[in-house]
This record gives sequence, structure tokens and C-alpha cells, in this order.
Amino acid sequence: MKVVHKLEAAFEENRPVWSFEYFPPKTQQGVINLYDRLERMYKLGPEFIDVTWGAGGTTSDLTLEICRTAQSVYGLETCMHLTCTNMPVDKIDMALREAKDAGIQNILALRGDPPRGAAEWVKCDNGFANAVDLVRYIRKQYDDYFCISVAGYPEGHIDSEDKEQDLHFLKAKVDAGADYIVTQLFYDTELFLRWADQCRAIGINCPILAGIMPIQSYNGFQRMTTLCKTAVPEAIHQKLEPIKDDDQAVKSFGVQLAIDMCNQLRAGGHLGFHFYTLNLEKTTRLILEGLKFVAPVEKLRPLPWNPSKGRRRRDESVRPIFWRNRTRSYIARTEGWDEFPNGRWGDSRSPAYGELDGYGMTLRYGKDACLAQWNHPSSLEDVYATFAQYCLGQVKFLPWSDVPLNLEATLIRDHLARINSQGFLTVNSQPAVNGANSADPNVGWGPKNGYVYQKAYLEFFVSAEALQPLIRSIERDHPSITFYAVNRHGDLKTNTSSDEPNAVTWGVFPGQEIKQPTVVEVVSFMAWKDEAFELWNQWADLYTPGSSSHQVIQEIADSWFLVNMVHNDFQQPMEAIFNVFDQLSLDRETAEPTR
Repeated sequence: MKVVHKLEAAFEENRPVWSFEYFPPKTQQGVINLYDRLERMYKLGPEFIDVTWGAGGTTSDLTLEICRTAQSVYGLETCMHLTCTNMPVDKIDMALREAKDAGIQNILALRGDPPRGAAEWVKCDNGFANAVDLVRYIRKQYDDYFCISVAGYPEGHIDSEDKEQDLHFLKAKVDAGADYIVTQLFYDTELFLRWADQCRAIGINCPILAGIMPIQSYNGFQRMTTLCKTAVPEAIHQKLEPIKDDDQAVKSFGVQLAIDMCNQLRAGGHLGFHFYTLNLEKTTRLILEGLKFVAPVEKLRPLPWNPSKGRRRRDESVRPIFWRNRTRSYIARTEGWDEFPNGRWGDSRSPAYGELDGYGMTLRYGKDACLAQWNHPSSLEDVYATFAQYCLGQVKFLPWSDVPLNLEATLIRDHLARINSQGFLTVNSQPAVNGANSADPNVGWGPKNGYVYQKAYLEFFVSAEALQPLIRSIERDHPSITFYAVNRHGDLKTNTSSDEPNAVTWGVFPGQEIKQPTVVEVVSFMAWKDEAFELWNQWADLYTPGSSSHQVIQEIADSWFLVNMVHNDFQQPMEAIFNVFDQLSLDRETAEPTR
């Protein structure tokens, strides 16, 4: 979707909007951490994000990868920077072609800074001299496909000696086809408001987003404001001077200053804010909390999972539940499934269905990070403890869950921890929900004034010895529970004869058909089990072959079963699905001989 349409809709409703800027990290681990941050910061409700572009396309591949992943995997509307620096027309053409192929529809067109080591900006051979030429070229080549944004400079461009002329350069960029403006950082709000009025006075009527760069450190603030020749009110200098050596005090001051600036801009009638995050999360979150900027549930969770904004996946409305905690793997693996998108998840009859790729078969984090969380288990009980600690928030991630326990699963946290300590190693779950309001902060999703429902669901690994009494208990005492159980060799056990999908999440909303966005289905479960078991192998390979840690993890990989279990009576309390495990404990106790 074009960013300008989102901005215009918000301003029509007199609603503030905010967006985030990121840059490509220098290391692969940094990229992984940025993806984690993008996923978390999605919950802060930005209208869009943008990603910077290195001079001459030095980060072009990574910029495109981040933009593509942000849109397709994390559901973030994404704008890609594109500069003129060291970019001849053929490079510009390649960048735009790859952006379109990736489904990216928003471009921030910039002249760009001088290349590293150069004192002045110089036009390259067969390139563009300024952003207005780049805007004209994009419009000529792609007509109305791209939404184009440009930079605005409330204090005038650093290379401009005439601020009035600088305003007319901005007007030329808008007249050439730019849809909205993002400003350079500033700290003088009165100066910004006067500049915005001057823009309107000369006929610049498109949306303007104020560029807010929170102060993260004193030295960084000094360096950036000196580089950009940014005017800083004397009152800010006076407040920073006595605390400049106290990093936490500077950060706290930076948060409050950004809150005050945004409130002053809102009082002046300005509603659009673009935060230069510097790839940091906490400061931006604290600013939004201080402003009470909270995106409505219907915007954050139009479905129980983040809908993809990838070009091929925009109509996707149903997913198997198995990959919920490994979204990137699911997106990568299903891109090649035939007939996609078709409103579900691909045709299970396709020979391409379930084909594995590299990402899905690897751990998300490096060896040191994994060992720091999982240590060196020497017994099954040590593994049980690690899983239970994950449920309690004491372990940050597992091979099957890249992030901490999701919000709705915390409602059953204690139950999960208990069964994990008993050897039922959960990798996915959801509580039963019977008609919660769609705005509910824990389980709500979809349009407002609707109601959402869920069947209780558990997915876990269990030993072959413990599986048999579990199946007997389900068949004897729990007729509402259906299950699939499979080992790594494909030996499938189930109590259902139907291969049809079982909807485990659905919603009822005004003026719409019932939505059923999450399902359990046997063919996709069998595709998922290959990845699920391979992750045990990846964990085992962290340890020396023959060591006790390697042996205990490999034993689980080789002989245990993966089980998914659905309690189909969603009107029962959310803990009802755990009764089967309680019954097993009672059965074991009564079976033990007395001494």
C-alpha cells in the first residue's frame, strides 16, 4: 500500500501517525537482532518504516533484503531509501526493478551525502545531480506505481546558502511527483512550525512528517548536530551540560525532550512524526508511551498473525498454526507452494508442498547465544527444566520459538511450565477463548466491535513411552480432544479420520463473513515435522559428539514424538486441555505399588 494513502487517511481522521527509520547493520548477527527488533516494534504501531541506502548502493543488497523481509515476514509497510550518490542510471534502474519485484511500493528519493572520505558531493557519470531529477526519472519510468517521498530541511539544506531558494527546491520535488515529505532532524519546534507554514504558503500541500531524533548519548548528539549544522536551543544545552557524563540521565532527558517536542508540534496542528531510531528500541517505546500513542488492536492485529505485505501474499487469510513461532521460516518455505496465494496456504497436492529451504533447518542464533540460554544438559530432567524456564520467562528463546512467550500464552504460563517439567515439551500453544471482544489486549484481533474464538491448542514433544498412556487417556476420558502424533520417521498416530482442516481460531465481525485464519491440518503438519525434528539435531550439534549433552538431545531427536492436540470444546475453561495431563499424574500415582 502507498504510504501517502495511509497518511491522508489518518490526517482526515485527525489522528497522529508515526513511523520509524532503520539502517542496515554491519554484521550478520546485527541483522538477526534487527529482525527481532522489527518484530517487537511492530507492536508499537508505526504506519510504516524506512531503511537507509548506502552511498553508491554499498548496502543495496542488504537494504533490499531488510525491506523485503519487513514487508513479507513482519507485515510492516516499508519504504526504501534511494540516493543519487555514485549511482549511475543503470544502478538506479536495477534498484527500482528489484524493489518492484520485491513488492516494495514506497521510495524515499534523496540526493544523498558525499561518499565516505569525500569533502563535497559530486555527480557521478551518467547519474543524477539532485533528488528532483531522481523523482522525475522514477515517475517517467514507473508512472504512478511508486509512492515517492523526499527530504525537507526546516533549517535549509546544509549546502544551501538561501533558505527561500531551498523552499522552492522542495516545491520542485513535490511538483515533479513527490507524494510526501520527511524532514531532517531538528530541535527547535518553533522554527519547524514556521517552516511548515512557509511550505503551505508556497503551495506545498502534501503530508509532512517531522523528523525526530531522540538524544541517545551526549557525544552522539554533539556529533550529529555538528555534522548537520543543526540549531539547538540554548535551553537544551543548559540542561544537558550538568548531566553529559551520566549516560542514563542523558537518555532520560532525550526521551522527555522528544515527548515535549511532539506535544508542542501537536499543539501547533502537526500530526505526523518520523522517528530516527538508530536501530534502538527502548527510547522510541518510552517516547510513544509518554505521548500515549497507542495503535488500536484492529490495526496491530487484523488477524491473529501479522499479515504479510509481500506482493504475492497480500490476500493470504489462513495459515497452519505450526509455524506461528517461526514466521520467517514459514514465509520462505511457502513462497514456492503452487497456486499461492489462494486464500489458504497452497495446494497440498503440489509436489512443491513442504519443500525445505536453508533457513528453516537452522537455529536462529549463533552457538554462543544458544549455549548461554540452554547450557549443557546432562539428563532429560535438565532439558525439561530449560523448557519450563522458557515458559516462565527465564530462558529467552528455544529452537522452535525465536522470541519469548507470546502475550496470550502467558495466560496459561503456569500450566505450560508444569507439563514441561513433567516431560511434555511444548513448542506452541493457545488458550481457549469463547467470544472475547476483538479489542481485547491479550487475545483480540480483527475489526472493532467483533468477537473472537479459539480452541485450546498444544503442540509438544513427548517420549514414546509417555505417548501411549496419553493416547489411552484421551480415548477414554477426553472425547473433545483430537490429536496427531508423529516421530521423525513419519509414523503417524491420530484419533481423527478426516484430512480436512480443523479451524482453531475464528472471528465474527460486523458486515463480514466468519474469518477462520488459523487451522490444524495433517499435510502441513507432516511438512512441519521435518523442520521441527531437525532443530533437535541442530541443538545436539552445539555439543561435542559423544558428550552427555549431545547424547540426551539426540535421543529426543531420534525417538520422541511430536504431538499437536486440539480441545474442540472451546466453551470449556482455558485450562481444560491440561486436565488430561493431571489425569495421567493421578493414573501413575494409583498404579504405583504400596510399600
